[in-house]
Formats: sequence, C-alpha cells, structure tokens
Amino acid sequence: MKNTAISHIHEALGAKMVPFAGYNMPVQYEGVNAEHMAVRNSIGVFDVSHMGEFHLKGKNALALIQKLTSNDASKLFDGKVQYSCLPNNEGGIVDDLLVYRIHEDEYMLVVNASNMEKDWNWISAHNDLDVQMTNQSDDMSLLAVQGPNAAQALQSLTDIDLNSMEYYSFKIGTFAGFENIIISATGYTGSGGFEIYMPNAAAEAIWNAIFKVGAPFDIKPTGLACRDTLRLEMGFCLYGNDIDDTTSPIEAGLGWITKFTKDFVNSEYIKSHKENGTKRKLVAFEMLERAIPRHEYPIVDATGNIIGVVTSGTMSPSLNMGIGMGYVPIEMSKLDTVIYIQIRNKNIPAKVVKLPFYKG
Repeated sequence: MKNTAISHIHEALGAKMVPFAGYNMPVQYEGVNAEHMAVRNSIGVFDVSHMGEFHLKGKNALALIQKLTSNDASKLFDGKVQYSCLPNNEGGIVDDLLVYRIHEDEYMLVVNASNMEKDWNWISAHNDLDVQMTNQSDDMSLLAVQGPNAAQALQSLTDIDLNSMEYYSFKIGTFAGFENIIISATGYTGSGGFEIYMPNAAAEAIWNAIFKVGAPFDIKPTGLACRDTLRLEMGFCLYGNDIDDTTSPIEAGLGWITKFTKDFVNSEYIKSHKENGTKRKLVAFEMLERAIPRHEYPIVDATGNIIGVVTSGTMSPSLNMGIGMGYVPIEMSKLDTVIYIQIRNKNIPAKVVKLPFYKG
C-alpha cells in the first residue's frame, strides 16, 4: 500500500484511512456531511495525490492525443484543460481523463489512480509517433482546494490572479513560495476552487500554508467519502461505477466530449451509437420516498422486472434526499419516468430527473 507525501498528516488529524487504488487514503475526518457542507459553503481540501500524471512531449504529441481521446484536443491552447475519455476497441471506455496543454508540443494527462497502469499500457501500445512519454505519478502530489471561498483564501499565496482564472484553465507559477506549481481551476465538486500540482517535497509545506490562510474561512480537511457525495450531486461520472470498459460514451451521456470531426479509436462504431441511438441510457433519479439507493441495487419497473442497476447512489447532504444514477432501457429514460429501486426486497419509487441534482 502506497502512502501519499502527506499521509502522516491525515493520520495525525485522526482521519479514517482506507486502501483505495493501491494507496492509503483518508476517507473522512469529522464526518461526511460536515465535510461535504464545508465544500459547498466555504472550503475543503482533498489530498488526491493518488491520481496519475503522464507527460507527453514531441511534435506528434497532439496527434497521439487526437488518435486516443474522444474530445477534440486541437481546440486546446496553452493553459487550457479539457475533459475527455479514452475509448477502447469494444465501444467502451478505458478511462476518463483531463488533458492539459502546457505548450504546443507538451501535454499532461491526468488519469484515475485505479487505471494508471492500464492507461499507461494503452497509450504506450498506440504510441507509434515517437512521442516522449513520462509517468510522473509517483513524483507529484495533488491537492484539490474546493469551495466558494477558495480563491479569496488562496490569493495571498500567489501572484497569479485567481479570481480571473476561467473554469478549466490553468497557470504555472509561484505558490506558497514554491516555483513551477500548476494551479488549475478544475475540480470534481461543483463548488468551484482549484487543483494544485506540486512535487512531493513541497506537499507538506503547501498543505500547511493553505490551512494557515484558510483558517479565517473555517477551512476543513475533506476525505474521499464526501468527494463522492459532492460529485454525485453534480452528476459527474465515476469510473468503475457509472462508466467502464463496457459503457459507451454516448449511452453514458458523454456525447458532449465525443467529437466526430476527427478519427479516433473506434470512432466509427461510437458514431453509430450517436446516429442510431443506444438500447440503454445512464439516467439520474431522485427517490420519491425516504430511502438511500446504493451501488448495484437493482432497478425494476412497476411490475418488478429488473431493468437496470444503480451505478452510484447516496443520501444527498445538500438536498436531504436519496439520489442516484443508473442504466435503464431507453424507453424508461425520459424525464419524470417513475422507476423503482429494490432496497431490501422492497421496491421504492424514484423519478428520472435532469442533472445536476444540486443547482448551487
């Protein structure tokens, strides 16, 4: 089990530590709801150093990314980030990822921790363009400072104007006295904030600096449990739950990151999904009674026939109701359709709704 550069800090703070994607990670500190609401209302800080960072360099770096990813990376410019996915040869998804354009011939790919080796092997196997690949995952730490007060709290640590940074952009500069730090206006919570990439050696000092300037804002350390409730309230897909090697980007509602203005791995097959439709669709639902849907609970119709499965579900701390996502037949996917979640042999009604659950 790997530790992050600041695992000892989480343990000292009394975090409940769990194995996750090969890492010893903090799942919660004082409790999911308190941490969740800290991010929604002020600031929370996640150690997400388990994420993978691959650097691609060379004159053909963009060509390789274009071949492998579903989105159109030619639209990127220096300092811009793009959400995308890596389609496989079977119509599913190898992983979802972020693509950072550092320079015209240099990119950083941020991938899920659980898929790091799979992704590296997939990209390497397709790299017939002499692109220089470097896996920096073990050398970099990543802190996600999320919440509406993040910019105001962090501004004194950098001369980069944080308030003027557009969503899905990044800058490289000095932060908390360290140079060449990547500050990215991205996150997985829907409450704004920044993700900060740094060398492992700087992680403890930067963590401490963030908590010092965040103290007047009642900043809190936040764990993986509330990261999950926050992203689910926004309807963001989680790899391994809502998307995987068997789910098409189109049926997962990721048509917006799937651009057919170029050829990419299996693009013709995926294009047929867009043109001809899919048999099932990932939908969002709200429980109509007090109940908590959980991952892998059956979804049934009015007569009790199993029509799908819950991919993600929780009791929403912001909305105080059960919410979830799952795949259902296309004819059951229309808004306001009533479906049923099977919970301990009872079929509890739910309604198909539009994302996001949390409107801010």
